[in-house]
Amino acid sequence: MKKVLAIAGAILCLASCAPKNEEAKVMARFVPERADDFIWENDLICYRAYGEALEGNPTAPGFDIWVKTPGALVANERYRLELEEGLSYHIDRGNGKDCYKVAVSLGAGASSPVVDGQIIYPATNYRSWEIVDSSATEISFVLHYPAWEVDGHQVALDKKITVTAGSYFCKAEDVYTGDFESLTVAAGIFNHVPDDPDQTTVIAEDRLAVWEHASDTSVEPEDGMIGVAVVMPGAETIIPLEANKPHLVALKTVTPGETLTYYFGSCWSKGDVKTAEDWLSIVNAQ
Repeated sequence: MKKVLAIAGAILCLASCAPKNEEAKVMARFVPERADDFIWENDLICYRAYGEALEGNPTAPGFDIWVKTPGALVANERYRLELEEGLSYHIDRGNGKDCYKVAVSLGAGASSPVVDGQIIYPATNYRSWEIVDSSATEISFVLHYPAWEVDGHQVALDKKITVTAGSYFCKAEDVYTGDFESLTVAAGIFNHVPDDPDQTTVIAEDRLAVWEHASDTSVEPEDGMIGVAVVMPGAETIIPLEANKPHLVALKTVTPGETLTYYFGSCWSKGDVKTAEDWLSIVNAQ
């Protein structure tokens, strides 16, 4: 029954999240036709999170980046071409593609608890979702992760994401609940090749950023660069974390029900952001 309701909700979302009197510059929806993905984008950036059908392949909270050139919304057409015509979204057809590798990681800006330097990922992918606000220029939704064990405690996550037109960043508002007194949470990015001489990495008081080569080139060679960043107001520390895959993370301690707010963003060198300096200027202005 839950799956039926989710699919019905997706149909309603497709109708309600496309304003009739103004061209939509943002979009977010459940994608039951493609392994329970949840996709979101604005005119500059596009992301997805993995759902129940992909658990084990992988089970990870990490956000995937679909690089794009500025302008039109692209996700629905990429899914259509992949599913109806067999044209892979890993190949650039003039407006970008999927060339970012997530694996089991935080990907491009997700969060998870940390215990003794180890990221404790959710036991499942997101299992339910809801659209909480929608207009032509801004949309907010919540992804729900069921409780899993963290250092002997049961911990659940409700992740609210707000996507605004014209911004390279999304806002995350994470609420962890459970039977713990306090919890250290890491929000960060998978640092694919830390020793790459072409990579630029910045770690500052409340922000971290990387400018790196595209990490998933198994289908089509890639000569572009991807910028990824996390900005966390009030972060307790920003550090490299090596215990799982290499990450750059912002750490903050929360109590049950407390909202952890941060911002995650990305860009592509084949769009308007051509250099590491351009990307870091955008990050510093966030």
